[in-house]
Amino acid sequence: MLREVTYNEMFTILIMVGLISITIAKVAFTNRFNDFAGILTHSKYLNIYSRDQKTLDWFDSLLFLNFIISTAIFIFICYKSLVDDIKIGPDIMPRFILGIGVFLIIKALFERLVANLFNIDDVIDNYIFQKTSYKNFYGILLIPVNAFLIYGLTPSKTILYIILPLLFTVLIISLGTSLKRYQKLIKPNLFYFILYLCTLEIAPYVFLYKFVTLY
Repeated sequence: MLREVTYNEMFTILIMVGLISITIAKVAFTNRFNDFAGILTHSKYLNIYSRDQKTLDWFDSLLFLNFIISTAIFIFICYKSLVDDIKIGPDIMPRFILGIGVFLIIKALFERLVANLFNIDDVIDNYIFQKTSYKNFYGILLIPVNAFLIYGLTPSKTILYIILPLLFTVLIISLGTSLKRYQKLIKPNLFYFILYLCTLEIAPYVFLYKFVTLY
């Protein structure tokens, strides 16, 4: 059964940490958060804040923390329900969250390194900012989904097969927006764009999946 006391307590703490990080971001950066809330319907947020990127952005960092936590919880629930009914221990989720966070940070740093080598820093910086913004929004959407799966109905394959396509639709919308935004740059460099997707967007997640399933 998924509804063990330790299971609920652990994920309650993690969800609360995510909610606190979002609340801090909303209180400390109210106007920016309000613009961020409409990121799927208009490009105002991306147009305004992509010009003022910083090495350490507290707004993005707070939302990114929630994204990592929410993603780790959702992946764990899906893996436990669809692949293997693994036993949860007190150390498994912190290690899982840390692993996902380190993976995403290293991936972003590597992307910036590649951009620097090919002298396309401005394009990649804007692309990473846009991608990070959509991920952060996605992390907020995962909070009610995770709460439903933990405190509502016991996760089953049927429920997850309904939820996954809905979440996938959000990803398609964000990807479509990204492609539309950079279509003038992508069209004459389609081969390099496909190569980029395979090496820096698809392959790393394949390696991550292999690592998670093995260890």
